[in-house]
Amino acid sequence: MATDNPEEFLYEGEWEQADVMEETIQVKDGSDVQLDVLETRHGPVISEFSEGAGGDTVLSLRWTALDATAELDAILEMNQADDWESFEKGLEKFSAPAQNFVFAGKDGTIAYKANGRIPVYDDPDDALLPLRGWKAEDEWQSYIPFDELPTVINPDQGYVATANNKVVSEEYPYHISHNWAQPYRYTRIAEMLESDEAVTAADVQTMQMDVKNLQAEEFLPYLMENTKARGEVEKQALQIMEEWNLEDDRNFPQPLIFHHWMANIENELYQSSIPESIQSLFRGSAQTTDELLRKDRKGETSLWVEKAGGRSALITEAFNNTIQELEEEFGKDPSAWTWGSFHAVEFTHPLSSIGFLERFLNPGEPRAVSGSRVTVRAAGFKENGLVNHGASWRFVIDMTDPEVGYHVVGPGQSGHFRSDWYHDQLEPWVEGQYHVTRLNEQEGKVLTLRP
Repeated sequence: MATDNPEEFLYEGEWEQADVMEETIQVKDGSDVQLDVLETRHGPVISEFSEGAGGDTVLSLRWTALDATAELDAILEMNQADDWESFEKGLEKFSAPAQNFVFAGKDGTIAYKANGRIPVYDDPDDALLPLRGWKAEDEWQSYIPFDELPTVINPDQGYVATANNKVVSEEYPYHISHNWAQPYRYTRIAEMLESDEAVTAADVQTMQMDVKNLQAEEFLPYLMENTKARGEVEKQALQIMEEWNLEDDRNFPQPLIFHHWMANIENELYQSSIPESIQSLFRGSAQTTDELLRKDRKGETSLWVEKAGGRSALITEAFNNTIQELEEEFGKDPSAWTWGSFHAVEFTHPLSSIGFLERFLNPGEPRAVSGSRVTVRAAGFKENGLVNHGASWRFVIDMTDPEVGYHVVGPGQSGHFRSDWYHDQLEPWVEGQYHVTRLNEQEGKVLTLRP
């Protein structure tokens, strides 16, 4: 069964006409580009952007955020809420994208809700896989009911915390995701909160800047036990790792070695088996690697580890490759290496790539920064070490005095490069400092917009 009309798509044995939207893209110093966008019952056709994925099958994208939603109404209602009940009522209008929401009220109520429209399928194992758009049985059946979304109100433990970690147990009746953040940031937050009954605003600021690496706490002894140093530089590096306090401090050599070591373990496990074009889609590789190493450490068989030559060969080869790479980049003395020489942050303006604009729009050279993707002070990074994930806004408030807050916004409050507040908070953001804001002491300048 086929059709010669490229604007028709099959659904339950019938051909349906897609909506065709004519888009005009204006090109500076060039001709306009005319583009026909096809939209099926399952959203816009995206095959031209899929690099051949799907073969002859057309791909379209259905996403809750492409439906009409009322997030602005939700935010307005949340901003006017005076208790958890009215705040949660506002959340009913916040549909996409799904978010973690935390709440604290002056009456002492604390709460958490994983909120948003999350589709429900007949077979939850299919939830994150490409599905047959021509079959009704593969349609979304409904959304997780609002009252059944993961919610915590005034828990016995006395706190709520979230760090993109897994928030549901295996018994939860709905499927949310296959891909959760590694548990280390949440675990460390809970560890700090449970260590002291009285937590002040200053304590929470310190917590937000915490850089203890619980991934290293879990795996470093196992890695060290199964590594054979090849030469003197490798032996010196192992000795340095023995002395580590497990903090991803920008001045330490150990985080530089550890994070490269873990990356090279991933390379050894997957590089020969997973095509490079697919590896970029393997967003859960870090979690998968953790689980493979965890199983191996417990003595459970892992085909991936065996294919890499076994435990000792895998870990040793990854370590020696790490030291060779770092030696070529930073010299032969591991004690002189630092995490910050690789791991740095820069706040680049979207237009800074246009020649001379860089010197006006970018606030200087990259700054060495502590933390990593597994520390409470989130600082995920690209292959070149530049930080591309973290808290752009840090905020602490004591609800016994809610008119006073402690903030930092990197690199600054204003997006206008001539403003005094364009990048005045860059250094405080890097150094882990905060400034105080008081609702009853408002100051500012007038910004006049002229056509």
